Amino acid sequence: MGQLHHFTYGAITPIFAFAMSFLGSLLGLVSTARARIATDKRRRAWLLVLAAWSIGGTGIWVMHFMAMVGFSVQDSPLRFDVPITVASFFIAVVTVGIGLFIVGMGERRLWKVLVGGPITGVSVAFMHYTGMAAMNVDGTFDYKPSLFIASYAIAIVAATVALWFTVVVRGMLATTAAATLMGVAVCAMHYTGMYAMQFHLEHSGANVPGVDVNWFLAPIVLFVLVVVIALASAVMAVPSEREQAEAEAVRDKIAQGRALRENNGPVFGGGPMSDGLPASGPSPAGPLPSRSKAAQAFGGRADARRDRGR
Repeated sequence: MGQLHHFTYGAITPIFAFAMSFLGSLLGLVSTARARIATDKRRRAWLLVLAAWSIGGTGIWVMHFMAMVGFSVQDSPLRFDVPITVASFFIAVVTVGIGLFIVGMGERRLWKVLVGGPITGVSVAFMHYTGMAAMNVDGTFDYKPSLFIASYAIAIVAATVALWFTVVVRGMLATTAAATLMGVAVCAMHYTGMYAMQFHLEHSGANVPGVDVNWFLAPIVLFVLVVVIALASAVMAVPSEREQAEAEAVRDKIAQGRALRENNGPVFGGGPMSDGLPASGPSPAGPLPSRSKAAQAFGGRADARRDRGR
């Protein structure tokens, strides 16, 4: 049985793998939060597609191959079949998208999370093992049944929790915490599946077909940059829940001001006051009444005092 090395370059590859999973999950959760408050169905669908691209493409697929950079097999070259590797990418994006659309479109229901979570989880684990099927070595490999099943269980639980987060999480602090948990869960699923692997070396001396895993580094870096820029632009173009509420409050105040002017006229100037009475001119009942006798008497006494002072 051949010896497998999961951390050929030390801690650098799992750290970068977690960073990619966290980044993809964070951007995906932000996109789904914007989709959740979007009133336009086309905009909501567009944001959910971006979220699937972020979570499935960056959070899962990129994380997988960043971790695979640190994987090696003793006494055997390690190569990857390009078409199968590309297929694993589309499996990740499409299946995560299916789960997000089940949960994100229409009314929010618990059953949607309970249905979409297992579908997405099984598909994510299937993506992992599809990526592993793309690996060519000088020998054969299989999996320990207990760890193989455990990896699927972790993927199902992680996907269900992730979809639940997309429904209930609000605020940047909560979103960051949720993305951290999702990153840990995805990495746990990956390394559980990796530790389930058993390799049987053959020493056939045959040429191992495929490309080296480092061949994927440049496309991965380019892909991550494109995803970050595209998602950042999309998220900035769509108002957040708080911004949307503030804009709605401003629109309500403007509408109230217009209604007040239309019903009561201007508050200042010569138009009617807010109580419906004219601001100037004679009252509807006619000219103002003359001063009362008591007021006239008081004014006469004041004039007499002024005359005596002279």
